[in-house]
Amino acid sequence: MMGSQGGAQDRLFYSFNLEDHVPRDHLLRGVDLFLDLSELREHLASFYSHTGRPSIDPELMIRMLVIGYCFGIRSERRLCEEVHLNLAYRWFCRLDLEQRVPDHSTFSKNRHGRFRQSDAFRHLFESVLRRCMKEGLVGGEGFAIDASVIKADASRASRWTEGEAPTRAVREYLQALDAANPPAEDDPPEGPPGSPPRHISPTDPEARWTAAPGGPAFYAYSTNYLIDLDAGIIVDVEATPAHRTDEVQSTKTMIDRVERQVHLKPKRLVGDTAYGAAPLLNWIVNEKQIEPHIPVWEKANRDDGTFSRSDFTFDAQENAYTCPGGKKLNTTGRATAADTLLYRATNSDCAGCALKQRCCPNTPSRKIPRSVYEDARDVARTVCASPGYEQSRKDRKKVEMLFAHLKRILKLDRLRLRGLIGARDEFLMAAAAQNLRRMARWLGPKQGIGSAVAV
Repeated sequence: MMGSQGGAQDRLFYSFNLEDHVPRDHLLRGVDLFLDLSELREHLASFYSHTGRPSIDPELMIRMLVIGYCFGIRSERRLCEEVHLNLAYRWFCRLDLEQRVPDHSTFSKNRHGRFRQSDAFRHLFESVLRRCMKEGLVGGEGFAIDASVIKADASRASRWTEGEAPTRAVREYLQALDAANPPAEDDPPEGPPGSPPRHISPTDPEARWTAAPGGPAFYAYSTNYLIDLDAGIIVDVEATPAHRTDEVQSTKTMIDRVERQVHLKPKRLVGDTAYGAAPLLNWIVNEKQIEPHIPVWEKANRDDGTFSRSDFTFDAQENAYTCPGGKKLNTTGRATAADTLLYRATNSDCAGCALKQRCCPNTPSRKIPRSVYEDARDVARTVCASPGYEQSRKDRKKVEMLFAHLKRILKLDRLRLRGLIGARDEFLMAAAAQNLRRMARWLGPKQGIGSAVAV
């Protein structure tokens, strides 16, 4: 017999429990298990007034943002709609069926107000990291460092040039540059090192003009990850303009901050050639006593058939190089602006040498540059020749996998917030979401959760 639905008469009473309608293996059950916001109110207390109407619960807004970053819901308006409709989202946010979801405008006010002033997102990220450490997912023996470019919320077709009336954002950016880099009397005509870049976006002047190999140029920021190699947990994240120098310098910031905040210091640091510059290697080896599993950035090798620097032998006691012809190259001991010592052969030694055409065919004598940090570079070369380096190269792929997950699963391939502070807030929330998803996958309910979590 064909059944039929009952009448449309409303019932007076309903028995409904949200807990019964959230699957036991849902991702948010695992996230809820490891998300601890017990200290959030105390952290934000001084940024709320003691009088006036009660505000939206900050824990509710943070939970909604965690949902947005965990599931790649980039629009706050859509996030509010999804929380309104989805029973699992309501359960995670501690909202019953009758409670209203906050308006999307509330997020903008708090992002640019209390949350930013109190550094709430940094507080959230570090609380999640401490939970990862408590659960035994952070070994602390080896770290890896890398950066990925994320498009800024700025049109690549717009560009401010000198002579045009600057927008408010550009004007404030130029004033900040002038304050940070006051001009000196001997500065070149193009300005001091902190002078503005050639391409400035009128809407987001802190974003840098960059391009991937073979692709179009665009405005962007870089998210820099420092991860623990045991389970791929992100131990720190730093936002920088999309520029190689800023990315490399963020390494010092993150390693120092992790050591200061959570008392973690790795025995080895894994990175690619971009982090193999001599000053950074010197900092890693001699100041931090960390083993650098990083290829040395070599600029002295030649590919024109003449002798490279590796063909010359250095004698540390005599502080001199010996060329393939047996002649000495000495230095004055004065370093150049690039922290480099020049070792020179005499003109008379080179003029009568049978190997001159293979050594310095176009100059009277041969010069060999040597960094003042060459001892740190030698340590890195030794490490890169060891068996453990091959495993480190494989481990570094964990960072690249996190970046792929960030862009493809969490949908953070373009920022919604502007400015370096906005980029920092987005990167911190995304990194916290990735760590929460990792804990939910590894330690949360097992049945079926592997298909729901792709980290």
